[in-house]
Amino acid sequence: MNADVHASDLALRLLGRPYDDLDAEECRVIGAIAAHQPTSRDAADIDDAAASFGARLSDRVAAVGGSWGFIILFTLVLLGWMLLNSEVLARWGMAFDPYPFIFLNLMLSTLAAVQAPIIMMSQNRAAAKDRMAASLDYEINLRAELEIMRLHHKIDAIGADIGAMKDKNS
Repeated sequence: MNADVHASDLALRLLGRPYDDLDAEECRVIGAIAAHQPTSRDAADIDDAAASFGARLSDRVAAVGGSWGFIILFTLVLLGWMLLNSEVLARWGMAFDPYPFIFLNLMLSTLAAVQAPIIMMSQNRAAAKDRMAASLDYEINLRAELEIMRLHHKIDAIGADIGAMKDKNS
């Protein structure tokens, strides 16, 4: 039997709709059933394969910028900057950013202006990955449901055959 014909037959029998009317996930599931292939795929692998350099970079920046290590290190740098420019270098008149630390404020504003959109890009990618995982979960659930339906059909057919054989022997 041709694979396309088998897939069309499965679509009608299991979903009650022609193969051409199915959405992409349903077509993949019916095709996998018809070809006797697994349906499961890893959302992370699919996303990693499609990710651009900028997308991977935004994930790394968000991972570093959203960690306790970054917060602690950044706090130490800020305290060091303020201590250096208010006490140590001020004694020799060499403070390059004395109180009220205008250059430090400029750098912090620049960092926030750059870091915020990068973290948003990473969050958008995470949301897209979650949507993909939900879609793949739907495919797996649909596959399991359709396979159970196929097993029910087979068991019903076996039961009917056994009943017919008992009637024939009586």
